[in-house]
Amino acid sequence: MAEQTAPPESTGAPGAISAGPPGPAAEVRPEKPDAAVVRDALGVGIAVGLSGFAFGVTSAGSGLSLLQTCVLSLLVFTGASQFALVGALAAGGNPYTAAAGAFFLGVRNAFYGLRLSQLLALPRAVRPFAAHWVIDETTAVTLPQPTRRAARIGFTVTGLTLYVLWNLTTLVGALGAEALGDTDAWGLDAASPAVFLALLAPMLKSTTERVTAGVAVLLALTLLPVLPAGVPVLLSALAAPVVLFLMGRAKRGPETEGDAVTQRKKGGRRS
Repeated sequence: MAEQTAPPESTGAPGAISAGPPGPAAEVRPEKPDAAVVRDALGVGIAVGLSGFAFGVTSAGSGLSLLQTCVLSLLVFTGASQFALVGALAAGGNPYTAAAGAFFLGVRNAFYGLRLSQLLALPRAVRPFAAHWVIDETTAVTLPQPTRRAARIGFTVTGLTLYVLWNLTTLVGALGAEALGDTDAWGLDAASPAVFLALLAPMLKSTTERVTAGVAVLLALTLLPVLPAGVPVLLSALAAPVVLFLMGRAKRGPETEGDAVTQRKKGGRRS
């Protein structure tokens, strides 16, 4: 469960979320109709929730029982970790090693929680239950919302829709695994990552975001053959500070050169 932190300061607009301290330069985004937030949240929840069928089929094909498969979806509820666990077991891996890999892959949700706790500022009694819904999809829907109200609606609708559908389709997939025959031939374990990538791609609007995503993918693919499952994904997060540092350094170069030219001109005028 992610540690909860104090809510951020808000801008002058009612319910608006500010990325920094209040002031004239604070960004105020227009409010978004509740219906539009619900529509977007339902779209994500339904699209990703249906891919629970793929997990049910893959888990049953890996040798897990119907009860084990359903309990994983109910209690773990993070698709990437679930697929990593059953994939490692299917490959003949040690159960403890498989669980460790799934755990490391799910650690990213704790970092999501640190940010979401600021945006949502939920009552303490609700936080333990909300923490279970802190996953990729709820984060992707919540973060772009312009107000705290919209963020709470987006988080709740996405989490509820996805949790219900994911568990229902997991059950259906596990029950229907025998009818599909060889589950490996269908490649259904790629369904959940593919859906998330389709959701993520439109959010990469700036050059910095695209470069960071590209470096992260390259880093993860390079480390995948040599490190345990889950670790390459965690280390790929290093792409963000590296890219920001390099781009910041490249930006400071021209600025420093411009300052030097300005100083030389001032020195020439004084002489």
